[in-house]
Amino acid sequence: GRGSSDLGIPTANISPDEIRCSLSFENLPCGIYWGFARIGEKLIGEDDKITSFGAVHKAAISIGYNPTYGNKDKTVEPHLIVPSDHPKRHTSSCGETQLQDFYEQSIRLSVVGYLRPELPFEGLDKLILAIRNDIVDTEKMGEGTDEVTVCEKRWVDSSDDCVPQKHSS
Repeated sequence: GRGSSDLGIPTANISPDEIRCSLSFENLPCGIYWGFARIGEKLIGEDDKITSFGAVHKAAISIGYNPTYGNKDKTVEPHLIVPSDHPKRHTSSCGETQLQDFYEQSIRLSVVGYLRPELPFEGLDKLILAIRNDIVDTEKMGEGTDEVTVCEKRWVDSSDDCVPQKHSS
């Protein structure tokens, strides 16, 4: 997507008709979030069966219309943050890190917390700076040991097909 070509910050662009979640996609509030994600590999030609999932990664997630670009369709675009020793890590043109291309693969994604509202930016340089800050915030938040963070990370790492329920306080 444009995140890769224009900004140097690759994202997994998720089609709304491919999303299974606990509430309607259209009811997801627009904004920038943090969470966890795992990429699953598909066997092409075998009913798109997911054969395996990789490691859990922290993810900075954009949900909305990308006002800087004036999108008409709502999208979910997670940027997966990979550790420096990951074998598929590469550095993007703006210095952020991301798994190499994972087209035609599935993703397991949990949106854990809200970072900021979705805003239009005057120029790509300001947008890139905001995204870099989102990535730093996501890395910090993803280190949390509170019940919600641990539970959501555990769910993304599981093979459980159900969506996690709301957590008790």
